[in-house]
Amino acid sequence: MVRPWNDPYRDIQRKLVVRPDLFLVGIVDGQVVATVMGGYEGHRGWLNYLAVDPEFQRRGHGRAIVAEAERLLQKAGCPKINLQIRTSNEGVIEFYRRLGYAVDDVVSMGKRLEHDDVG
Repeated sequence: MVRPWNDPYRDIQRKLVVRPDLFLVGIVDGQVVATVMGGYEGHRGWLNYLAVDPEFQRRGHGRAIVAEAERLLQKAGCPKINLQIRTSNEGVIEFYRRLGYAVDDVVSMGKRLEHDDVG
């Protein structure tokens, strides 16, 4: 999930400044087993960095943490959630399809404003 141009430690620090209530961490017996970062700017909600520890996958943790993120976003008035998945990540695409997400007919574009120095 981590790419050389994404420093997860910096991303977490950034998230803790902007809507930290949408940074969800699932814990089982004191161990982090799932995380997701949600976002909402008043127009669309976003889900980023959904991850489930491989030892805890296929036990409903991913589904549960996404459901909680959806609940919080809906409570905030969010009308739609967007997310991005690399096209090669077929398992995650299927996971989200099972949760009711569909492929939108859009082109995803981005522009990096900050370059993290990942060693």
